[in-house]
Amino acid sequence: MGNAQAEDEVALFERDMKEFWIQFKISYGTEQNNQTSALRDLCKETLEALSEKWSKKLKEEDLMIDKIHEYNNEILQQSKYVAEKEEQLTEIKSKLNQEEEQQKNLTDSIQELKEELMKKMEIKSSKNKAAKEKVEQVSKIKTLFKENLGLEMRRIPDEQLQFIFRHIDHKDPDKPYMCTLSINEQGDYEVTSCTPALDCIAELQLKLRETNNFSAFVANIRKAFTALSYKQSA
Repeated sequence: MGNAQAEDEVALFERDMKEFWIQFKISYGTEQNNQTSALRDLCKETLEALSEKWSKKLKEEDLMIDKIHEYNNEILQQSKYVAEKEEQLTEIKSKLNQEEEQQKNLTDSIQELKEELMKKMEIKSSKNKAAKEKVEQVSKIKTLFKENLGLEMRRIPDEQLQFIFRHIDHKDPDKPYMCTLSINEQGDYEVTSCTPALDCIAELQLKLRETNNFSAFVANIRKAFTALSYKQSA
């Protein structure tokens, strides 16, 4: 836009100069002596007017250039501001994605723990059921053992079952021979005490676990106590 205006001004200046020289030539040819001073003044005034006009135009052009620089600086600052905001937005999006990933991992971990806990609860429930069935089995044959083997069974703290054998020692039929049995965390039978002590108790416990024959275990314990009594009486 500035260049177009400058070209128009140049054309206008050339036109004015042509008109001036035409008038000068005409005046010189007809009234050369009388018009010399007037033409000099006219030339001077014309040049001053043109100089003032061009000076004003140049100042306007300078102001326009300053405005353009100012606008360019503002655009540059706005571009930097937008770039900073875009970078901040990218960081925020990245953090949000990381938090979403962490949340997903946490949810997956919680679900895995729930499933593991459910499996453990199922296993525990199954073991408790098996233990209950074994205790019920023992209770059912309690009366039979007491009548035929002089055996008394008691349930004592910590889910233990105590066997009290009598009629072992022929010299003292009421003398108690005791063996205490429980079910451990693995669901197996375990002898926790034996009075008096029997050397074969570990073997009898292992056989009970292998065969799950509770009646045979009780009968073998009684036989072992009977053999020990005869040995001590001899």
